[in-house]
Amino acid sequence: MSRGRLPIMDLKQAYDVELMSSTSKIQHELWPLDEIDSRNAKFPCCLVWTPLPVVSWLAPFIGHLGICREDGAILDFSGSNFVNVDEFSFGVTARYVQLDREKCCFPLNMSGHTCKQGYQHSEYGTAITWDDALRSSVRYFEHKSYNLFTCNSHSFVANCLNRLCYNGSVITIFR
Repeated sequence: MSRGRLPIMDLKQAYDVELMSSTSKIQHELWPLDEIDSRNAKFPCCLVWTPLPVVSWLAPFIGHLGICREDGAILDFSGSNFVNVDEFSFGVTARYVQLDREKCCFPLNMSGHTCKQGYQHSEYGTAITWDDALRSSVRYFEHKSYNLFTCNSHSFVANCLNRLCYNGSVITIFR
């Protein structure tokens, strides 16, 4: 056998390993989340909401929205070029909803989308983890100007959910 060449038998074994049926069933393993700790403002993988002073007194459905990382830290877009980390802008969290990470699309590669909106999802930016999607949205919103009606905390959370392709859908945002 000449130098630098593999024997045919070694190549055959490597080829068989690539065709194993278990590789087609690789799934993202999601580690367990910490418990929700409202006393310390830790809400893993949650949407959080708080009322806006004066505005929410007149219209109770209006408020400030944030989304939390897997470690429970709250992220919220609270002003031009500024995303707040681990300190909710308008006070303590009044309501929260924990989201199911199993409903997100975390493809192993660009052609591995499991969601219905694969093309639109890849346009927003494909994320491989929950925190990766939030990091991408933070980088995007660090260069955005805040506008009460078109570019606000709700826009930030919608952008995060689009990058996650949560529940297989893409949220349309007014611009």
